[in-house]
Amino acid sequence: MKFWIFAHDTGPFDHWMDDHKRRFDAWHAAGVRGIVIGYMNFHLPDGSRVRAWTPDPEIYAAHGEPVPEGPTDPEREAHLQAMLNNAAERGWQIMIFGGPTDPAALQDQANSFPQASGFIVDGPGENHYELAFHHHGELLELRPGEDTAYAEIGADVDRLERGFGALRKGLHQLTPERVRYLAPGGTFGGLALFDIEEDTLYWLRQRRLLSQKRWADTRAALDAVDRPLLLGGIPRTATFSPLTGQDYEQMSGPFDLLFPKHYYWHRGFDGLYGTVARWVQRLCRWNDRLTEADALLVVENLFGLQLPGVHSLLDLELGFPQEFFDSVVTSETQRALAAVGGDADRLIFWVSTGRAPHAGDAMTARDLRGILAASEAAGASRFLFHPDPHLAASEWRVLSSMCGTAWEETPGGWFPGAEDPTNTYSGDLKPTQPD
Repeated sequence: MKFWIFAHDTGPFDHWMDDHKRRFDAWHAAGVRGIVIGYMNFHLPDGSRVRAWTPDPEIYAAHGEPVPEGPTDPEREAHLQAMLNNAAERGWQIMIFGGPTDPAALQDQANSFPQASGFIVDGPGENHYELAFHHHGELLELRPGEDTAYAEIGADVDRLERGFGALRKGLHQLTPERVRYLAPGGTFGGLALFDIEEDTLYWLRQRRLLSQKRWADTRAALDAVDRPLLLGGIPRTATFSPLTGQDYEQMSGPFDLLFPKHYYWHRGFDGLYGTVARWVQRLCRWNDRLTEADALLVVENLFGLQLPGVHSLLDLELGFPQEFFDSVVTSETQRALAAVGGDADRLIFWVSTGRAPHAGDAMTARDLRGILAASEAAGASRFLFHPDPHLAASEWRVLSSMCGTAWEETPGGWFPGAEDPTNTYSGDLKPTQPD
């Protein structure tokens, strides 16, 4: 597989820009053929940020908008441009993460970064899928401003509230007997288990329609730019996409590229293990007779997700067995491919295993290899790696071995991460014997 790297501003950018030619030489040898960069900001010593380009007054005047105010940093802008030019000269595809939705600002960024072939939206049209209040929201609520957004697409907001209120009630009335009887019964068993009402189905339908409206608005804003640009979207993994409203089949219309999130860690936010654990914990809290195994049956009914070797919350603490990659990662990859008609070129799986910025339990280099090997065997041809924020040596060894020339740790050679430890041997500044 070929892979991309996310050069994100939490690095910050200076980390990527400094000595970028040497870094890119190593990346290219390892198999990197694309880079996503963003957000387009520079960090200041006080923790604030400034935009990474100088706005063009003529663009905003043409759109009848005021020129954005704020400081700029021309010296760092020049350094960033040199880095992007170097990537472009290598034939790498470059896309900007988290671009604006305002037409004038989009045109301004498109002009300022001609090396970029498009923009990527993180979680486009995403609705919450956490049962517990987590990462700024929960499933069974309307977030601030969502009532207005739903009203704009003609949805009956009162009916929406009745819909998720009825589901909340159903999720509070689970017993071990009903779960063990109905949860293994698939869709129809689930309808009976949760006593699904027409208003709940209406709420789920409107969530999907709201997502589609947001995608169409984003596509229209991008198409208003005076040069062709690709639109990428980063949805949740296929298991959760029906609940988030991110129907991959529907997304493949307005979006040129999908970056499904291969996020599997425990705790933090957005990781599959962590999400399942929170659903189990909340279901057991709401229904004190349920065992953890019962709650896992409920999760399996809702998401079709069966985790190998997981029968309790403690099992989630024990890491990822090989069967997880063979079963779950393979299935998630195959489902994404099926949704885009088997066109692997439409998919670039977004892979992350570290704690930052999601605060989850760090996954190992073995786990990384498991994700990539299962994805490739299932038909994936490309992925993007999201560093944490720096590349770990063990991760880089795995990535380079699977995708290009295997990286070798040598004195004075390029070393991934923030520092190069290879200038010391057993505490000495210099080796006692020459290589």
